[in-house]
Amino acid sequence: MADHNSFHFLGKKTIRKDGLAKVLGAEKYASDLSIPGMLYARVLKSPFPRARVKSIDVSKSEGMGAVVITFIEMPRIRFCPRLVSTPEATYKDWRVLSGNPLYVGEPIAAVASESEEDAQRALEAIEVDFEVLEPYMNALDSLKGGEGLLHENVVFNEKEIQVENNIACRLEITEGDVQKGFSESDVVIEREFRTNRRYHNQLENKSVLVSPEVDGGVSLWSTSQTIHNTRLLLHEIFGIPVSKIRVHKAALGGSFGSSIQTNTIVPIAVALALKARRPIKLSYTREEDMRDHSSYQMIFRMKLGAKKDGKLQAGELNMIMDIGAHQVQAYPLLGCVVGWWVSLYKLPNLRYVGKAVYTNKVPSCALRGYGNPQTTWATESMMDELAEALGMDPLDLRLKNYIGKGDLFWGQGPTVKSIINSCGVEEILRRGAELIGWENRPKPFAQRGRFRRGIGLGRGYHTSSAGSPIPGTVIDYTGAILKVNEDGTLDYITAMMDQGGGTLDAHAKIISEEIGVPVDNVNVVVADTQTTVYDVNTHASRGVYAGGGVALMVARQVKAKILEFAGRALEAYPHALKIRPDEELGQAVIYAEGLTSKQITLGELASMARVKNWGTIAAVESLRPGSCPPHFTGYFIEVEVDTETGKVKPLKVVAGADIGTVINPDLAAGQIHGGFAMGWSMAILEDTPYSESGDLLNQGMMTDYKTPTTLDLPKLDDFKVFFVETYEPSGPFGAKGIGEGALNPVAGAVANAIYNALGIRFYVLPMTPNMILKALKDRERIK
Repeated sequence: MADHNSFHFLGKKTIRKDGLAKVLGAEKYASDLSIPGMLYARVLKSPFPRARVKSIDVSKSEGMGAVVITFIEMPRIRFCPRLVSTPEATYKDWRVLSGNPLYVGEPIAAVASESEEDAQRALEAIEVDFEVLEPYMNALDSLKGGEGLLHENVVFNEKEIQVENNIACRLEITEGDVQKGFSESDVVIEREFRTNRRYHNQLENKSVLVSPEVDGGVSLWSTSQTIHNTRLLLHEIFGIPVSKIRVHKAALGGSFGSSIQTNTIVPIAVALALKARRPIKLSYTREEDMRDHSSYQMIFRMKLGAKKDGKLQAGELNMIMDIGAHQVQAYPLLGCVVGWWVSLYKLPNLRYVGKAVYTNKVPSCALRGYGNPQTTWATESMMDELAEALGMDPLDLRLKNYIGKGDLFWGQGPTVKSIINSCGVEEILRRGAELIGWENRPKPFAQRGRFRRGIGLGRGYHTSSAGSPIPGTVIDYTGAILKVNEDGTLDYITAMMDQGGGTLDAHAKIISEEIGVPVDNVNVVVADTQTTVYDVNTHASRGVYAGGGVALMVARQVKAKILEFAGRALEAYPHALKIRPDEELGQAVIYAEGLTSKQITLGELASMARVKNWGTIAAVESLRPGSCPPHFTGYFIEVEVDTETGKVKPLKVVAGADIGTVINPDLAAGQIHGGFAMGWSMAILEDTPYSESGDLLNQGMMTDYKTPTTLDLPKLDDFKVFFVETYEPSGPFGAKGIGEGALNPVAGAVANAIYNALGIRFYVLPMTPNMILKALKDRERIK
């Protein structure tokens, strides 16, 4: 267990390094950037959910002076935009531009001109003759295949494979004897759940700025969670040598997984820049962005069996996943879903069948939690139902079956397994129950009157990275460079992206803590792919655990070199020297304890090293985590349901988390608050239904995509956050992640709270007022 009182910087409040620029509006995002002489681009997108381009005429656009590209002249290569998995787990079905669009919004051509207005006029001058085809607007219809296949074949492990029944990919896993497990169970329940399809609603729309270089390469700035994978994909598509592709880091205005993959607009802008030989800027509007990506919609058929004492005996999960028109690594998600499911509670016997199905909807990609919030919602609802059938307290059922310290943990699927070495689940549940007043919660069916209150529990977790003890199908390593400047300041250089949550601030504090330098002296360099070593991506809640882990590695190496050089300078043994941060001097001081004459500032030492030609104190390192320890979370939520309007209001929230050593306490608590807001919205509000035309019903308009405001959420006094004290031995100073675990259990807790208030269980998300009113009326009709 970490002693926060012994730390100089960890667990302490510090000013964010990007804070001043952000509050002053000086931070530069991709959409803020410009280059002299650049052209503005617009993309021509399909107005139909499924069609074939019979002909396309761009002569009028070119006559207006626009640079035009169409699907006809693009490289014929098929690719996957998300380069997080190894080839044997990667399916490729994307093209830069398509002549067979499969969703409303799929790009088929693009133009560039001197202004956005000129580009838009040129875009509207393109004449396209479409053959409109019958679309599949839900996964179950698509499986029947009555209107043919959306993809005849796809590329898998660099070979073409045939697609059957519009199934993009599938995964089946069985462990133990499931039939025997159910036959030996005293209680068996089986339910079907359907999730919603949500839009990420990140602050920053997708944007990219590309500059062609004289050597045939390109430099670019884009909305991205991964600069190195962007570089590698452009190399794959265009054949440009990797060394001639320079992807710069730009501030990221949130993402929630929507830019794990290289965004659609990036290769389009690169193609325009290569043709025009001029810089290209391409930014999506909000309406275009909403037609670019969404979460995965899932249908679960779940079955659980238990003994009378509450011990789980068997579980079965059948899942059909609507992935939209293309794969953004659907196959790894099939593995993750079973991993999320079997790592919540101990199931000695289990069977899983997962199918990813093509439809003519916007392609789905990861959204904070990567299927974990959906899976946890269904599982936590089932655990409450099972507890009721057994006559047990739902809290006790969870405590009896949860997977914790010493247990095998599947992490991000069957190829990512490790043993849990830190766990605060029991404390989260017991302390949370005490704070919410769990013992005094209402009884279902017991309340009368218009307003009815209920308390619900949901627990969950997420991985901290996708590391594992043995190689799997997930690429997960990161790197960092750290060097000491001649004035005693340090430059920290990493390709890891900060999505806005303060990840790189955590790295700076880890470095400062290890070496003993003031945090202000650690400069986080805004770097690029030519000046950084590889980082796979900022995803899987790996920022602090994996990114912070490699920051600690380079800090230890730099510290050893500092002590070595100081030993020379002070004529002392390096192992007898210590380093302390001196805020008054604004320097790190290296000293021999008890000998006032034997001390030197880091600035003095670095300057001496230059003069004496000792060299630069620096280190470079890469890290593949050997595990992906779960960070655990639990929510106790009190709601009030208005039985006349169907509206649900959150009254009180108690949220506990085990994230190991807390590096940034305020920012960690902020993740919990944000996770609740997203989870509440998932449970009550968000969805992207489609019209009969095959387009989004809201036409991509934010005014018709409802998310909660601060007025819809509990007051701060009614929102209690606590962190349990644990220490993760594999994490930097004992730390784990928090980003996704902050969201995952929320919808389950909300669903259970609504049931506690009304005595009605809901199996479809979102649980809207209309749905609640209908359920109340149906119950009255039955009576």
